Amino acid sequence: MILRNKWTILMAVMIGFSFFTACGVYSFTGAAIEGKTINVHFIENNARIVAPSLSPTFTDKLRQRIISQTSLSQLNSDKTDYDLSGSITAYEVSVAALTGTETSAKNRLTVTVNIVFVNRINEKQGFTQSFSRFADFGSNQNVQTVEAALIEDISTQLADDIFNRAFVNW
Repeated sequence: MILRNKWTILMAVMIGFSFFTACGVYSFTGAAIEGKTINVHFIENNARIVAPSLSPTFTDKLRQRIISQTSLSQLNSDKTDYDLSGSITAYEVSVAALTGTETSAKNRLTVTVNIVFVNRINEKQGFTQSFSRFADFGSNQNVQTVEAALIEDISTQLADDIFNRAFVNW
């Protein structure tokens, strides 16, 4: 009787795995990837205020997120299965919180990007969308002294949002 239950469990597990592999390639991130190649273009900074490290940092984070979480290969070609391009449209520092004396307690750095994602395998899954993220910092800090860390943090968040929209359908 025990041997029979083990075989039943083994068969159920094997059938379960066959369902996952029958519909496409899946990763542990929940992403369904059907293609093999992607072209993640350099994301230009077209914001009114230009931080020199923003474009390369953000582009690198986006490429790393996609390559590390999928089996896609980055190619600089117009014949890839997926094509991701866009631009940074806003880089803004604003007041996030006021004190009782109406002075700034916290400031906020906000970055907005406009992304165009082309899915050549399933055109209906392509999109053009703006993504925006922010990070707060103390009003006693100068933006230039915390800028590199804030850009790293915001770029990671934006890369996650774009990856989820493109491949996890969030």
